[in-house]
Amino acid sequence: MKKGIHLLSLVIVLTMLLPLIAGVAAFAEGSGNRVTITYSMWGNDEELRVLNEAIAKFESEQDKIHVEAIQIDRADYVGTLNTRAAGNDLPDTGIMAEDAVLMWAQQGMLADASNMYAADEPKPLDSLAFTFEGKPVGYSVANEILLLYYDKKAFADAGVTPPPGNADNAWDWNTFVDVAKQMTIDAKGNNAKSPDFDANNIKRYGVMLCPDFWQLEEWSVTNGGAWYDKDGNVTINSPEAMEGLQRIADLALVDHVAPQYGTNTATTIDQDMVAGNTAMYINGQWSIGVWLANAQKTDGLDYGIGVLPYMKDKVTLNTGGVNVAFATSKHPEESMTWLKWYAKEENAWGLISSGIWMPVNSSYYTDEALTHKWVDNPNFPPYAEYKSAVVDYAFKYAKPTSWYWVNNTNLFNDALSTILAPCWSGNAKVADVINQNIDALKAAHEGN
Repeated sequence: MKKGIHLLSLVIVLTMLLPLIAGVAAFAEGSGNRVTITYSMWGNDEELRVLNEAIAKFESEQDKIHVEAIQIDRADYVGTLNTRAAGNDLPDTGIMAEDAVLMWAQQGMLADASNMYAADEPKPLDSLAFTFEGKPVGYSVANEILLLYYDKKAFADAGVTPPPGNADNAWDWNTFVDVAKQMTIDAKGNNAKSPDFDANNIKRYGVMLCPDFWQLEEWSVTNGGAWYDKDGNVTINSPEAMEGLQRIADLALVDHVAPQYGTNTATTIDQDMVAGNTAMYINGQWSIGVWLANAQKTDGLDYGIGVLPYMKDKVTLNTGGVNVAFATSKHPEESMTWLKWYAKEENAWGLISSGIWMPVNSSYYTDEALTHKWVDNPNFPPYAEYKSAVVDYAFKYAKPTSWYWVNNTNLFNDALSTILAPCWSGNAKVADVINQNIDALKAAHEGN
């Protein structure tokens, strides 16, 4: 009798467990059917958190692909990828440093993205496509532009009109330098226009420039020059290109309104503005999300946004880290599916709403409802200010940085950085060193 009871109990227990076992089996089968791909990124922990939220959303909308994020330090990002490539351990997809994209494409390390979008599908702006041999190998994740930030309180206290937020009213170079002189203050409170000004004891500079070297190209372009022509040939030795760079050196050497270029590497835009080290700062739109929005909340920084000053042409450069699929991936179709999904603004909205990324689709710049969706945001300055100085400026005046179509810009920029170093300290003139070293620059451009 007891034996029969035990058997009956076992049957009852198994009967109760069958649905649970079936559910576990179904879950295991579903998980097993998902293809796992990897995505590498260089962002901070906040960006990683937002990325993982996007991944969770992606996986909730389909059951075929699982994405694992790989966080790599920005300072050693490309070096780490090179190491992984040597070990045949590249991720399936990832964000790639702009100056390395075409070099990797030339080496056959990036998948062709030509068929990523159908002809009738919305896609990123054409200016955000990195092209190699006429074919796109990836699109920027964001449409970032260079802007002129300023300390509203500093300008109000000085009684000086702040930078214009509309390109129609952009300052010409002479006006910009004059304002920067008014906003540069020595230890005794004299500005740089005063005969008593002490250029060796500056308390607050009128302007600082981000030491990211690629941003220097802006000043050649706005002066009517270029570092390369449309076919990728080196043209940095044109008078216009060299004069634009000399004017950047002269901000410190002649005008005394900025530190010597590249010396403010120990601080960031928020630290310099909060500390009162500068009244204006030129850097990318991403500064809002990475630094300024937080400084506004925690340190009470009241910052404004203006358009860049111009020399001859009104222009801002745009760029953005590019999402790529690596050619070594065993899952190319799934990789492109993930990248295409992630490129949609609604799927990376946390990075856009935080002020780190700007939308890549033209509709966000032309459709008022979508612009409001983007800009009506407590992380941003007021709508009218941001729309004019950022949205309209980006859509009408932005030109792509040369690394979208020119290879070996990392080698060229490294060589140019060394060549220009004595110019920042006043030991040489830009035109002299570029003309003396043009063959070396062309060799770097060729990858030598």
